[in-house]
Amino acid sequence: MEAPIRAREILGFTLLSLLFFVCRSSPSHNLLISNAERRIDLSSHIVKVYLTLKVENAGSTPTSEILLAFPPTQVDHLATVEALVTKGKRKKTTIVHLDVKPTELPDAPNETKYFTIYLANPLNSGESTTLEVLYLFTHSLEPFPAEIGQSESQLVFYRDSALILSPYHIKQQTTFLKAPSTKVESFTRVEPTNRAGTEMKYGPYEDRPSYSFSPILIHFENNSPFPVVEELVREVEISHWGNLQVTEQYTLVHGGARHKGVFSRVDYQSRPSLNGVSSLRYLLARLPPRVHSVYYRDEIGNISSSHLRTDSRKSELEIEPRYPLFGGWKATFLIGYGLPLQDFLFESSDDRRYLNFTFGCPLLDTVVDKLTVKVVLPEGSKDPSAVVPFPVEQHFETKYSYLDVVGRTVVVMEKKNLVPVHNSHFQVYYTFKPMFMLAEPLMLTTAFFLFFVACVAYLHIDLSIPSMSPRNLPKFRLKYHSPPEIPQITPRHTATFVCRRLPPSVLTLHHPTAGGGCHLISHLTIGPPPCCIMLSLLLLSNSHSLEILVEHLFVAPSP
Repeated sequence: MEAPIRAREILGFTLLSLLFFVCRSSPSHNLLISNAERRIDLSSHIVKVYLTLKVENAGSTPTSEILLAFPPTQVDHLATVEALVTKGKRKKTTIVHLDVKPTELPDAPNETKYFTIYLANPLNSGESTTLEVLYLFTHSLEPFPAEIGQSESQLVFYRDSALILSPYHIKQQTTFLKAPSTKVESFTRVEPTNRAGTEMKYGPYEDRPSYSFSPILIHFENNSPFPVVEELVREVEISHWGNLQVTEQYTLVHGGARHKGVFSRVDYQSRPSLNGVSSLRYLLARLPPRVHSVYYRDEIGNISSSHLRTDSRKSELEIEPRYPLFGGWKATFLIGYGLPLQDFLFESSDDRRYLNFTFGCPLLDTVVDKLTVKVVLPEGSKDPSAVVPFPVEQHFETKYSYLDVVGRTVVVMEKKNLVPVHNSHFQVYYTFKPMFMLAEPLMLTTAFFLFFVACVAYLHIDLSIPSMSPRNLPKFRLKYHSPPEIPQITPRHTATFVCRRLPPSVLTLHHPTAGGGCHLISHLTIGPPPCCIMLSLLLLSNSHSLEILVEHLFVAPSP
């Protein structure tokens, strides 16, 4: 009995030793940060964080992954994370952008979220590298007070940590925060803490263990407007006849402190530096060069308060809403413009066509909560696919326009929480046969041809109802000759007429007289042809032939 028990103890001890070895050899234990410097820019409603890390490999095995940690309250507002490394010295330096992807770890303390930075080359034991990391936060400034008057300044809260949250041991770290003005109501002190003008410095802090956290709260003045696009729908329609039509529908809101009280336009215009300092007066849209047919309107109609400046490299559209936007106020409007197709549509090496266009919002310094980009391909396009430099949701739709038969394929891409950094190019690939360009001209030509044929037929067809006067009655003559065995036609002689072409009608029979007149014989109703008509004729005189004048009175209705 003792041998199996001892074998189990040895096996358990071995498993625990292996688990301890794996934990010690994990990247969080192999790496350490010798120096970390963080700079936080609070000058606008988009919080920019610049992080410089000097990472050392203190383990015995090379590693190619570095973890970034974020508290769960910041991950919800995290818009983008970028990392790069600089190689070389002085004038021969090169910048290498690194891949950054979200990572899930099962043993994350306090629901910490992670992002993994993948190095271009593995970091060997004893080596070090310096990383430059940029990440942006949206909706991280909390207005306090939440409501302000027209002449009051806007104050906001910002919450963070004086210590950098990291899964690695940090030997030395410093944090700098830059406010937009010198008016700072209050801030948390974590010694050593210094303030000089608009900048506050936390640190340096020495030998802080992993996952160290020290919350801070800063209350300061920020009168910059907070333009937030709650929803933006961009539709890019491709026409192979040489034009690219872009339509953008905006739902804009001021995300700052809500306006309270009555708005006075007189005070707003007479003292703009004191009234509505945090209001949104105008917007600047950066459009592609060679733009044409630009329009700016809303539900009421065209808005004339816009200015367009173009040159060979860019086009800028300055737009003013119908009214200044204060905190909590909304505005919906539409921007449309045309572009030359040859600047954005190209052909790939595999004979496929692709559109190269920008993904984000053209409005500067704007946060977009939800963006939908729709690329309308020409009718007849096949095998569409989109290439976007960041994760988006994709699906396909069908849109019908003028003279469409099967509809146009629409590539729909959706993404939430966007900032100006997302204004990067994307590509939409598809195949298209030039023969489909003749479909609409042929449809138009056929339609016009059938229209003219119908007009000609209408002019040559008499659709009027004839009158019943004797002059308009159709007339024809029937001649009857007596058979050879009958010498002559006698009175009360019966004659048989076979009618094969007459429609069902009522006939009037006349016998022409010698004087040129006609003697009415009788009225006779006949059925549909072929039919036999039995006539009992009373002749005025004996003769070998009989000539009868038949007139149509009217066509009998079908039974």
